[in-house]
Amino acid sequence: MVLKVFKSFRPSRPATLALFLLACVFTLMGTWQQRRAQEKSVIEQQHQVARPMPLQTALVNESRFSPIDASGKYDDHRHILLDNQIWKGRAGVFVFTPFYTNSGTAILVNRGWLPLAPDRKSLPDIPTPRHETVLRGRLNTLPVPGRLLGSPDQLKPGQWPQLVTYLNLADISKSLGTPLENWVIQLSKSEAGGFEGREWKPVFMSSSRHRGYAFQWFALLAACIAMWIFLGFRKPSGNNK
Repeated sequence: MVLKVFKSFRPSRPATLALFLLACVFTLMGTWQQRRAQEKSVIEQQHQVARPMPLQTALVNESRFSPIDASGKYDDHRHILLDNQIWKGRAGVFVFTPFYTNSGTAILVNRGWLPLAPDRKSLPDIPTPRHETVLRGRLNTLPVPGRLLGSPDQLKPGQWPQLVTYLNLADISKSLGTPLENWVIQLSKSEAGGFEGREWKPVFMSSSRHRGYAFQWFALLAACIAMWIFLGFRKPSGNNK
């Protein structure tokens, strides 16, 4: 009986080739999504266990995601506006303002999102505290674009605020005349002096979402195998014997 069933299984070569190629693609995509899920899971765990500490200690320890506090002053008129940021379906910018601590450290602070005019020429007003303040937020790495298109924006030292497509720390430091830390502070949502969009997340796409995509790719792989088996046992049409 088993031998009879085995002999009746005759998948066509074109169908086998097509389904094999699709299966390879689905396997590669599912495996890639699984790998990305593992990478994101490590970052999410790092975010969860990060301990609060003073800014200077966090910088020395390179403690990403640590809640920090620092005393100092904002630069009240020199701001970097990171373009192409979407918040609730609206186009705008993230506002990065230099912050100078009492201990002499200079670091950029992401103060949140502001809308940008459609003509991209009328830059938004950026109200900024001028008095000394205690800053609270999370230490994070600088945002990295997925793909660099074109050369970096050339900043003009006498023109502020400035609109950029991605952050070039060396160029910003040169324009400010002050070396900046290779980190950024994401201003806490509860802090004054910030704007919208301060629901900071450790990753843009969560590990659970990557796992969901991986499941979909592997489900398509299973469908390919099932289709190949079905076509292999399908009876020929017409009077073919």
